[in-house]
Amino acid sequence: MPNLKENDNALREVLIQAKTIAVVGHSDKRDAYGKGFAQRTSYQIAQFLRQTGYIVYAVNPLIQEIDGQPSYATLQELPEPVDIVNVFRRSEYLPEIVDEAISISAKTVWTQLGIWHQPSAQKAIDAGLNVVMDACIKIEYLRLRVGSTENI
Repeated sequence: MPNLKENDNALREVLIQAKTIAVVGHSDKRDAYGKGFAQRTSYQIAQFLRQTGYIVYAVNPLIQEIDGQPSYATLQELPEPVDIVNVFRRSEYLPEIVDEAISISAKTVWTQLGIWHQPSAQKAIDAGLNVVMDACIKIEYLRLRVGSTENI
């Protein structure tokens, strides 16, 4: 399976079929700059995913809890299988994250804008996972109108 970033039908299908998403690098900071006007991207997108009906698990070893929900140190600690591993960590962390995603039988590894690591992408593809790299899951969800009754 290739990187699905350029395949709208495949992206839409991944987003429609998914029920659970692990957000690796989920921040507990609602306020990005200490000024009260902007949320950290990982926090904001995780909140969006929750609001659209996904079960979202935070994965961040530096945080115990986010908004009353537990944060897990690794993907292996999650209480149930996940469909999408959404990554908010820098590219150099992808080899380890992809290994974890494969070990828990995740269906898709999705990295946010600016995050790309070709060897990790290929490893995930070779293991049978869907791969979406360098794409914002919220932008794609809205662009593809996944939550709309008009999606095709």
